[in-house]
Order: sequence, then structure tokens, then C-alpha cells
Amino acid sequence: MSGGKIIITLDAYRKAHHISKYKIIKHCDVSVTQLNSYCSNKVSRIDLPVLARICDYLECEISDILQYIPAER
Repeated sequence: MSGGKIIITLDAYRKAHHISKYKIIKHCDVSVTQLNSYCSNKVSRIDLPVLARICDYLECEISDILQYIPAER
């Protein structure tokens, strides 16, 4: 049985709200490499404090930047 998956939609959110990666890096204390991994959905372990800082800065809900895709049945 295959499980669902989590998709990080941070890049689409920041583009839709015209927020540069630089501003997120500067205000959220994340590295360029770390933010690029989140934006390209290539993160294997999510850092919850980082997501909290990003949500605080963007003034968004976690569901605005993460999406659960259920497994096909």
C-alpha cells in the first residue's frame, strides 16, 4: 500500500504574493541552499522552526505552503 505525499508549495505562494527569496532568507534566518530546497520541493526532513518563521514572516497558514496529496486507491 502506497502512502500519500506532502508537497511544499512555498515557491508558488511566494511568487503569487510577489515576495523575493532574498526577503525570506533575510527575515527568516535560512540559508540560500535551505530555501532553494524548500522552494524546489526537495526536502527530506522538514525543519518545523524554519516553517514557523516562514509562516510568521509571510503571515500565512501552514496549509498555504504545504499540501497533502492522498495516495491513489
